[in-house]
This record gives sequence, C-alpha cells and structure tokens, in this order.
Amino acid sequence: GVGRRRAKMAAGGTADAQARFGHSVKGLLTEKVTSCGTDVIALTKQVLKGSRSAELLGQAARNMVMQEDAILHSEDSLRKMAIITTHLQYQQEAIQKNVERSSNLQDQLSHLLK
Repeated sequence: GVGRRRAKMAAGGTADAQARFGHSVKGLLTEKVTSCGTDVIALTKQVLKGSRSAELLGQAARNMVMQEDAILHSEDSLRKMAIITTHLQYQQEAIQKNVERSSNLQDQLSHLLK
C-alpha cells in the first residue's frame, strides 16, 4: 500500500512538473511572439519613415531644379536688360547731341534772320 501511494504521488508530481513546464514554455512562447510582433511593428514604422524621407528628399531635389531653372531664366533676363540699357544710353547720347546741334542751328538762324 505505501509503495503504491508513493508511486502514484511520484507520477502525480511528474505530471504536475510537466504541466508547470508546459505553462512556462507557453508563457515564454507568448512573450517571444509578442516581442517579435512589437519588433515587426517598429521595423514597419522605420521603413515607412525611410520611404517618407526619400519622398521628401525627392521633392526637395525637384524644387531645387525648378529654382535653378528660375535663377538661370532670371540671369538671362538680366543680361538682356543690361544690353537694352546700353542701347538706350547710346540713343540718349545721340539725342542729346542732336538737341545741341539743333540749338546751335537755331542760334545761327536767329543771327541770320536779324
């Protein structure tokens, strides 16, 4: 009788130990799965952030190209305006000389008509 009870208790103890081991393994597994899920979420966020950064960099590059074109266009316009200004200065000088000549002619005419 005593030996049998001890064998039953030992068997029961083994079953308890196996159940506890099973629970701890399940707990560890659940913990690992949760941790893995969290890591996947973090990785996904990083990838999305990286793609957003690449998108922003691309947009910035496109804006810079547009600004560069605008600057080149402005530079071209300024060069043309400088040429036009020079031509206008020449014309102004020619007009001034003509005005001086005409005033001289008027003086001469007034002397002749006296």
